[in-house]
Amino acid sequence: MKAMLRIIWLLLLCCSQVHAATVEEADAQAAKALLEKALAYYQTQGDKAFAAFSRQGEFIDQDRYVFVVDTQGVLLASGGPSSALIGRDVSEVLGPDLRQSFKDALKVPEGQGIQQADYRWQNWNDGKVEHKHVFYQRVGERILAVGYYLPRATPEQARALRNKAVDALVKDEAGTLKAINSLQGGFLQDDLYVFVVDLNTKRYVAHGTNLRLINTDFSKIKDPDGKPVGEPILKLMSEQDQGEYKYRWKNPVTGKVENKHAYLRKSGHYMVAVGYYSP
Repeated sequence: MKAMLRIIWLLLLCCSQVHAATVEEADAQAAKALLEKALAYYQTQGDKAFAAFSRQGEFIDQDRYVFVVDTQGVLLASGGPSSALIGRDVSEVLGPDLRQSFKDALKVPEGQGIQQADYRWQNWNDGKVEHKHVFYQRVGERILAVGYYLPRATPEQARALRNKAVDALVKDEAGTLKAINSLQGGFLQDDLYVFVVDLNTKRYVAHGTNLRLINTDFSKIKDPDGKPVGEPILKLMSEQDQGEYKYRWKNPVTGKVENKHAYLRKSGHYMVAVGYYSP
C-alpha cells in the first residue's frame, strides 16, 4: 500500500512539474513573440515606435510589455510601471543584477540576434519584486526588450539554496544565522527561503521570512489546516541525515496557502530546510 501511495505521489509531483514547465515555456514564447513584433515595428517606424510601445495597446500582453533603453542607459520607452522613468538615465538606479545585465547587453554587438538575461524587478500585477527573464536585441544605439516573471522556483533551485546554506553554516555558523535572519545575504530568493532548527532544543534559530518564529518550538508547528508539520519532520530527521517532506504552507510571493515540498539536511545539531511551492 505504501509503495502504491508513493508511486501516486511521484506521478502527481511529476505532473505538477511538467505543468509548471509548460506554463513557463508558454510565457517565454509569448515574450519572445512580443519582442519580435516590436522589432519588426521598429524597423519600419524607427524612434516613432516609442509612442506605441509606451501606451496601452498591442505591445502589452498581460504583465509582458516592451521597453527600450539607449546605450547610455536612458529609458526611451516602456509599457510597464517603469514608464515613469522615461527620459531618465536608469543605469545607475538599477539593482546590482539588472545593472550587470545592462552592461552585458551593451557588450553584445549589433547583428547578434535576440539575447537573454535574468534579473529581479517589480511585478506591476502584485507589486512584488520577482525573478524576471528577459529577451532583448540591440538595434543600433537602442536595446529593445520584453520580459516575463518567474515567481516560482524549481526543485533544483531549492536544493541548491539548501546546500548553499549548509556550506555557509559550516564555515561561519553565527554569520550565516544572522544573514538568514536579516532576510538578506542571498538566502531569500523569490518564493525560496531557508529556515534552521536546532535539533537539540527543537526550536527555530533562523527563518528567512518570518522572524516571529525564532526561538519558538518547531515540534508544535502545524499547517493552516491544523495538521502537524514540525513533529513528523523532526521524527524523520532523527532517523536520517537528509530527507524530504511535503506539506501545506503560505507562499510568501503569492500570499496563498500552497503545496510545499521541503528538502531537509542535517548540519551538526542543526536541521537546514528549503522548500519549493506548487499550486
